[in-house]
Amino acid sequence: MTGTLYGVGVGPGDPDLLTVKAVRLLGRVPVIAYPASLAGESLARSIAAPYLAPTVDEIALHMAFDPERRADEAYDGGSAVVAAHLQAGRDVAVLCEGDPFFFGSFIYVFARLHGRFPVEVVPGVSSVMACAALAGQPLAARNDALVVVPAPRPEEDIERLVAGAESAVIMKLGRHLPKVARVLDRLGLIGQAVCVERAGQPGQRIRPLGEALDGPAAYFAMVLVHRRGQAWK
Repeated sequence: MTGTLYGVGVGPGDPDLLTVKAVRLLGRVPVIAYPASLAGESLARSIAAPYLAPTVDEIALHMAFDPERRADEAYDGGSAVVAAHLQAGRDVAVLCEGDPFFFGSFIYVFARLHGRFPVEVVPGVSSVMACAALAGQPLAARNDALVVVPAPRPEEDIERLVAGAESAVIMKLGRHLPKVARVLDRLGLIGQAVCVERAGQPGQRIRPLGEALDGPAAYFAMVLVHRRGQAWK
């Protein structure tokens, strides 16, 4: 029998946001894997650290965290190491910031290994939900349409998508902050937008978007905006 591949959502930064299921699994699984920078730092591992078994084997998927570069080589190599453990009958939990199937890094391991091994996904608190909670800004109510848009999309795409919904989340902000601000300004929504950076992490900041334009935003930042200003109005 082979081991089971688990995709484990660890949330956006606060270790208290892990689910009970994730905590129980991490306390017993013999092997974990996680994305890590070339220098070895891993946000996903740091979030899960309080719950890891002391004897757990670790697989770091080292990659350059550059949104303009693909990480196929890291996922190819890491997935091969994970597969060897699974073939030997050991369960492997792949840690994923936020939720594994919502812009999650686990998707790329899943794409390489599903169909070969049993797979279970443990949902996590997504950054979208965490940012809304921290900002005290409900995302949608009644029959609102909510759109989630990655900020690296072309400017005209962002404008078209946001214009067609009552509520929007624009994520992966980083250097795209000025572009997003231009779009929201044209739509008359910049005054209704809030910027949340590094939710649940050191350096967390929550500000009206207009106050966030004094410098670059973090990659782990997003804008929340509602056409009515408040979802319940």
